[in-house]
Amino acid sequence: MVVQLSDDAAYRAALDALFARTTGQWKLGLERVEAFLAELGNPHRTLPVLHVAGTNGKGSVCAMLEGSLRARGLRVAKYTSPHLVDFRERFVVDGRPLADAELAAWLERWTPSVERLGVTFFEATTAMGLQLFAEHDVDVAVIETGLGGRLDATNVVDPLVAGVSGIGVDHVEWLGATREAIAPEKAGIFKAGRPAVVGEPDAGIRSILASEGRRRGAAPIRVVADEGAAEGIHVGPEGTSFTWVRGDERLEVATGLTGRHQAQNALTALTMLDALPERLRRPAREDIPAFRAVQLPGRFSRHDGWIFDVAHNPDGSAVTAETLRGLAPARPVVALVCVLNDKDWRGMLTALARDVDHFVLTDAPTAPACRRWVGGDALAFVRAEGWSAEWEPDFDRALALAPSRGATVLVTGSFHTVGDAMSRLQVSPAHG
Repeated sequence: MVVQLSDDAAYRAALDALFARTTGQWKLGLERVEAFLAELGNPHRTLPVLHVAGTNGKGSVCAMLEGSLRARGLRVAKYTSPHLVDFRERFVVDGRPLADAELAAWLERWTPSVERLGVTFFEATTAMGLQLFAEHDVDVAVIETGLGGRLDATNVVDPLVAGVSGIGVDHVEWLGATREAIAPEKAGIFKAGRPAVVGEPDAGIRSILASEGRRRGAAPIRVVADEGAAEGIHVGPEGTSFTWVRGDERLEVATGLTGRHQAQNALTALTMLDALPERLRRPAREDIPAFRAVQLPGRFSRHDGWIFDVAHNPDGSAVTAETLRGLAPARPVVALVCVLNDKDWRGMLTALARDVDHFVLTDAPTAPACRRWVGGDALAFVRAEGWSAEWEPDFDRALALAPSRGATVLVTGSFHTVGDAMSRLQVSPAHG
């Protein structure tokens, strides 16, 4: 991703060295990050954490958890990935990214250890976040997994509560080719003696998640769908609202996040908050008001005639299409799309086709060269299906072309695509 944080040459060199560790294959496992954290003094062992995994929805759940906890007056940290425009987006304390100078000092001190131990990019950033959050003496840290759960670098934490949102098919080379295979990997964040919250809406998959939680000794197991339901879901320009019905209680919930799926994400967040230790727990009706102000850039966020959505698998694209139908933006709708080649881009384009009038297919500048899709293949697929499309490999030209083809432009396909577009259009992630 684009990083423009400091004019300091040493800092930029350190960042370049860190980003160089994103090349090559993923290295799943906890041995390296645990060894590194030991050198850092094991900061994660004293950090109160809410841990969130899931194929889709985990970023939204994290945003709602953060918003509610901050509204209580707590000092809250949030670690998420990847970023859209600014590397600092990954490390947030009290709603603000950590300062350039603080990250620079950490990199200068610890890059030699990163290189000596063979720590990967994500392991290094995870350790960085855990140590800096501990140094900021936060009351609670909301930690989002990167890939999977069981072997993800974030799984070194012993959380107050762990939650899994929706399960989809993604990263099949690492996690498995079916939801049934992927679910146990995500449930790997559940810990013995700690509450486990299952947010997955599908009955069969949530049964697997709950069973895996029991096998790991998590307690209690909180299955969101068994505790209540969202009724009367309404999606509008201001976000999503619904009634949470649980037993005889009916609670009105509204969030600034857009899409029917955000009702399930909100219930997952509320259930995680309700599963906190007594010292941090309070009635749900007191947490709900903070959800209305929650925003999350790149999750169907809108700016003038542009819509930015980081959906990067078929399930995510299907949700994007559903939200488009519900909001009915001005037509024609043009989709500016770049997908990484190791994703199911055919499935994603198919999910979008019903609700998109024209595709502008392109290459995102920050997409790794080894993962870039073949534009000719994508264009041939779309045209074979009879959909209107064109291929423009130059991202800046594609960005200028798309608005001339319709009234609304949806930018989607990956974090790279959305981040590059927001950067060039000067749409700040802080206000996206």
